[in-house]
Order: sequence, then structure tokens, then C-alpha cells
Amino acid sequence: MLTINDITYRLGERLLLDHTGAAIPDGARVGFVGRNGTGKTTLFKIITGDLGTESGNISLPKGRRIGGVAQEAPGGPETLIEVVLAADTERTALMKESETATDPHRIAEIETRLADMGAHSAPARAAMVLHGLGFNEEAQQRPCSDFSGGWRMRVALAAVLFSEPDLLLLDEPTNYLDLEGTLWLYDYLERYPHTVIVISHDRELLDTSVDHIMHLDQGKLTLYRGGYSSFEKQRAEKQMQLARAKEKQDAERKHLQSFVDRFKAKATKARQAQSRVKRLEKMQTIAAIVDRDVQPFVFPGPEKPLSPPMIVLEDASAGYGERKVLSRLNLSLAPDDRIALLGSNGNGKSTFCKLIGGRLPAMAGEMKKSSKLETAYFAQHQLDELRIEDTPVGHLRDLMPDAPEAKVRSKAAQIGFPASKADTPVKLLSGGEKARLMLGLATFHGPHLLILDEPTNHLDIDSRTALVTAINDYPGAVMLVSHDRFLIEACADRLWLVSGGTVKNFDGDMEDYRSYVLDSAKAERRGKPAPEAGAAKPKSDERKEAATKRAAQGPLRQKLNLAEARISKLTGLIEKVDAALANGAFAREPDKALQISRQRAELAEALTAAEEEWLALGEELEGA
Repeated sequence: MLTINDITYRLGERLLLDHTGAAIPDGARVGFVGRNGTGKTTLFKIITGDLGTESGNISLPKGRRIGGVAQEAPGGPETLIEVVLAADTERTALMKESETATDPHRIAEIETRLADMGAHSAPARAAMVLHGLGFNEEAQQRPCSDFSGGWRMRVALAAVLFSEPDLLLLDEPTNYLDLEGTLWLYDYLERYPHTVIVISHDRELLDTSVDHIMHLDQGKLTLYRGGYSSFEKQRAEKQMQLARAKEKQDAERKHLQSFVDRFKAKATKARQAQSRVKRLEKMQTIAAIVDRDVQPFVFPGPEKPLSPPMIVLEDASAGYGERKVLSRLNLSLAPDDRIALLGSNGNGKSTFCKLIGGRLPAMAGEMKKSSKLETAYFAQHQLDELRIEDTPVGHLRDLMPDAPEAKVRSKAAQIGFPASKADTPVKLLSGGEKARLMLGLATFHGPHLLILDEPTNHLDIDSRTALVTAINDYPGAVMLVSHDRFLIEACADRLWLVSGGTVKNFDGDMEDYRSYVLDSAKAERRGKPAPEAGAAKPKSDERKEAATKRAAQGPLRQKLNLAEARISKLTGLIEKVDAALANGAFAREPDKALQISRQRAELAEALTAAEEEWLALGEELEGA
């Protein structure tokens, strides 16, 4: 069992961990959650011994191995399979010793230990892990130096997974992966034989692959049993219980303080007053759970929608120079489409996004699109295009050169940078804040089509939920590339598979795609042909239902706004009537006063009806 005992840690003046602790059972799979910057990675460094603490300690049974992804990705001449096999240091040392050992007893010990640890099946296991993370048999025999930094981080992840430490620490492992690798990792962690703690903002991973949630908030750790959905429910119940307890305690405090204030000066009651002062001093304040509001994302829609189809591809091809990446493209986009692109990294998803976004011309065939089409394109690499010494206000001023300062700052607040945050240099912003700024700049002009390439990297769970809301509220078309299954399922109603040098419809949902990915990996390892991907047209009933839901939301929102305006108007009229009746304006006109009183009753009745309508519309919209 891993025991965290009364840990305290400060970073400068910030108290990240405040005399907190937790006990992690052996074999538990723990999702570690909390807002960005609360200290999750810091706690990992304390567990591994890389950081000391002001108080407390970490307790782990002697001999237990701790493993995590190396900070520096391997990049030498060794092949991928050699790097992964070398991660099991005991096997490597024993295999080396077995080549030179001469003592029969020692040779027997080595062979027995190698057999116990399954050393001779290790190459097959290492290949399986590498394959699951996106490396085929040919790639596994290539040197690490052949691969980019992102792919080498996958090798580092494969190495620690293969070594199977007793305590596995993973910090945002899906950030290195595409959707296919992420789906494989879900399945691997669900079956991991030892204890694992994973820092993640991937809600699907936290619901399918872990059995505990450890939450870090305001310097305190709390361990919950179950996945993330269960954690949310338990925490909401705890919030309600604490709120009721705090309300009861506040009432008792008020009663005790009232007695003290009333009788502390009277000799006959001094002793009773003093006893109540002591009770007040000993009463431990119940702190209600405070959820800090997440700034919403706002994606303005186009002033005028385009007529369908918005884009049509007819036997089109795309690529770079003379190298053709995609061909046989016969697809169309409607103004309200919600499309997620599936397929392993390297198959051409980014190429297709650049083609649709107008950043690449068609090499052959034809791409027809409206001359008025406005496209917003967001990709993670664009964060490097931000001027690190400039501020959010400075970036917005480029897009609003003639606008007054107040209007520029109002826009900055709208995209998530209110007050002093608007004047913070980009170099001091977090990764999530940079992504928020880039999204605000990309969508500034109200595009017809929004292309989002891995938008959730650096966003915590609450911010990802806010992003889902913004995408679903956005009236234009959306094309998504993401390893976040929750985002895809919440926002997309069409799936396109980028594979085999082309793009085609995938007939099925994300669970069907998960099965397809895992079955394909198993078939490839066994040397069998991969199963056929769903290439037929999407299920018409599902598309029709999704389109109907989207169409229903617009009128509902309009009705909801009208109901809110009516409530506001009726409330104002009632306040005016009440003020007139209270100041005696109709004291000498009893008939007029009676008439006004009747009007007030009618207004109150109308207000009740408007509020009931507003509640009903809100529930209907939430259902839609």
C-alpha cells in the first residue's frame, strides 16, 4: 500500500499541499484529478523522491519498484524494440550475466529467475506494447533517432508500460497519443496487474480504466471509490451535506453570539456567557466546497449562413509537392455538419484539414466551395505563433485597430481574459490559457467552418466541458481531430475515417470504432488481414436525429430569451407597483388603490406563468 502521510509542500508563497494524505490500496487504478496548477505533478515528484517536503512522508513497502515516463525521450541509435526491452533492468542484467556465468548453481538461479519472470517471451510483449502505441513491425526495428520528439515520447511510454513497475505513475499519457493509441491505452490500463496512478483530464479514461479517483483541491487530497462519473456524484452529495451542516452551524453560531452579546455585561449571566464564548472558540468552522467558475468559451457564428453544400470534393487529391498523401476524395460538407476525423497519426488527418481549410490546394480533381466561406483553423502548433512578449489585449488590438480601448478589453474578457489577465504577457500564460487565446483569435470573425485539431491538450476537465458546450452552441460547421473520446461523442454526429490514402464515412459509433481498432491490432499481430472498417454511409436515423436536435435548439433558445425578457419586464412592473403602494400614493384614492392591487395580482400571476414557461423551456433545451 502507498501511504501519503501528512504532506506539506510550498512553491514560493503558494501552499500546494497542506498537511494532507491518502492511502492507496495495492492493485488500485487511481485517476488523479484537480485543476491545472494545483500540485498534481509536484506530488508525483515527492512520491519518486525528486522533491522534499516541509512535513510528512511517503510510505511504500520495501522493494516495490516505482516507474514513470522518462522526462527525456530516447533518441540514440538503439532500435525501438531494444529501448523497450532494456527498460526491464533486472531481465537485462540477468541475460547479460547468463552469457558469462560459469558456476552451475548461479546458472541455475539465473535460469529459474528468467523463467519465473517470463524473460523469453519479453520480446513478444514489448512488440505488443509498441504496436498498441502505433509502431508496426518495421518501425520497431528502426533507431529512435529516426523519429520526432512526439513519437519518441511514445517509446518512453512503451518502455515504462513494458517494465510493469509495482507503482506506475503516468502524467497525462494521452497527450502523446492519437485516438487509436488512446483507445488501446484505455484497455491496457484497465487490465494493469499492479498499482497505477494516472494524472489525466481525459474523462473517458477516468470512467473506463480506473477504479478510484484521488482529488486534489485547496491543498487537500480526497480519495473516492469508482470512476469519474461516480466521483462527480459523490462530490455533489458531499457539497450538499456540507452546505446543510454549514447552514446549521452558522445558525448555532449566531444564536450563541447573540446570547454572549446580550448578557456578557450582566453579572448574573456572566458565567453562562463565558461558557458560550468557549463553545464558539472550540467550534471548528465547516468549510463549504467551493467550485471556481470556469470561464466559458464563446465561438461567434457567421452573420449569414451559407446554402448547402458548403464544400464538395469530387475525386480530389491532396499532398505536398509531388507527394500525394490523399486521393479518391468524394465528400461534401453541409453548413451544420459536426464531423470527427478518425485514423492513426501519419495517415493524413492534418493534410485533409489543411485542404478543407484552404491551406492546401487540391492536387487533382475538384474542390468546390462557396466564395463567401470563412474558415477558422486551430492546431496545437499555432500556439508557437503567439508573440510571447505581447498580451491578449495586444493580440486582439491587431484585429480591432480602430476600436476604442474599452471595446478591445471587453472582447478580451469575452474570450476569457478579464481585468489584469488581459495584460499578462503570453510567456506567463498557462498552456490552457494560450489555447483559449488562440481559439478566441481564430474564431474572431465568426467563421462558417471551425476546424479544431487536438483542441483539448492543456485543458482540464472543466475547461473541456466548457469547450463541448461552446462547440454545441456554435451554429456553423465543425471538423474535429481529437484523441478525447468524450469530446467526439459529445459533439460529432458524423465520423470520417482517414486510412489507406483516402477519407471515407465510418458507419458506426465510437464504441464500434474502439472494437475495430483493438480487433485490427490483434489481427495484425497474428499476421491476419485487418477487419473491414465501416465504409458505408452513416446511419441515416442517427444523422437525422442529430440534425433534428440541432435544428430544435435554435427556436428553443429564442423562446427562452423571450421568456427571460418577459420575466424581467414583469418583475420591474411589480416593483414599481409595490413602491407606489408603499409610499402611500393612493392613500386618498381607495378605488384607485384597489384597482392597482388587482393589477398587481394579475402581474404576479403572469410572472408565475412566465417563470414556469422558462423552467419548462430550460428543461426542454437541456434535453435537446
